[in-house]
Amino acid sequence: QVQLVESGGGLVQPGGSLTLSCAASIDIRDISVMEWYRQAPGKQRELVASIDSGFTHDSGFTHYKDSVKGRFTISRVNAKRSVYLQMNKLKPEDTAVYYCKIETYWGQGIQVIVSS
Repeated sequence: QVQLVESGGGLVQPGGSLTLSCAASIDIRDISVMEWYRQAPGKQRELVASIDSGFTHDSGFTHYKDSVKGRFTISRVNAKRSVYLQMNKLKPEDTAVYYCKIETYWGQGIQVIVSS
């Protein structure tokens, strides 16, 4: 059973930053795509960012939801079995539960609240 453990969420003021981490219980070197999703109250879960396989750090091909382009950065460190989501210039509309996904496996989700 693959386990994904997210961390780094919390409450932040608008304009602030957070970095989410997702640690996998398996070797991710052969994982082709790693993704971050989010689900706001009353809304469907949506893809926020993805990164394909490559080398260490943020060298794979990345994709972002339009509303987070230029503010969020996804990266992966295979040696740490982890994927990250650096979130800058956060807005209230970024408030959601964030999930990492590897293949068919989901993390438990972590809350991000952007509010003054």
